[in-house]
Amino acid sequence: MRYMLLFYGCDRPEPGDPRFEGALTRANAFTDECRKRGAFVAAGPLKPVHTATTVRVRDGRTLMTDGPFAETYEQLGGFCILDCPGLDEALELAALCPMAYDGSVEVRPMDDIPGWNAPQFAARSVAVSE
Repeated sequence: MRYMLLFYGCDRPEPGDPRFEGALTRANAFTDECRKRGAFVAAGPLKPVHTATTVRVRDGRTLMTDGPFAETYEQLGGFCILDCPGLDEALELAALCPMAYDGSVEVRPMDDIPGWNAPQFAARSVAVSE
């Protein structure tokens, strides 16, 4: 079963920040453990919320707004897709994620929609740019 982990937090250190190397080491340890268990599919960080644009189509008109759809204290900062035998392993891996200590990790089962032609994550490991 595929699960999406949504990483929420209010402060992510950037390169040059003294906390950055420690955060990167913890994130890499999490990813390595997911790969070791054969659960890793994909992952990625998001740029800060001020770079977002929200798109809505209403009555045939496309409306674009700078920023996120909703203002919240903890912003969506990244994601990870895991392929696990069940929810228990997905939750166990989520508890190893550094964001669980500094923010929160939402674990959500992914759904398959019959007839939707979107590509599926067939492989258990997808190459990501280093």
